[in-house]
Amino acid sequence: MYLQLGRDYVVNTRDIVGIFDLENTSTSRRTRDFLAYAQKNGAVVSLSEELPKSFILTDSPVEPVYLSPLSPASLKRRAENVPGEPQLRPDSGR
Repeated sequence: MYLQLGRDYVVNTRDIVGIFDLENTSTSRRTRDFLAYAQKNGAVVSLSEELPKSFILTDSPVEPVYLSPLSPASLKRRAENVPGEPQLRPDSGR
């Protein structure tokens, strides 16, 4: 099934590695370095002109990091409402 991330972008739920709160995770140097590396390599898609609230890491070959204006809680609720898909666990993002 598919999850709508914002601004008409959808991803296959099987391709989602994790959904992360940008405010909390960006305090880590490793996360900042990872996002800078992904941005430098053209692997980041911003889904809004607003400040993003979350980033979604995917296992797809193209554009694996999405910056979403939706909170991780909103994305989790959307994913839980997808019929026939496994429920996301709050500890791992899946």
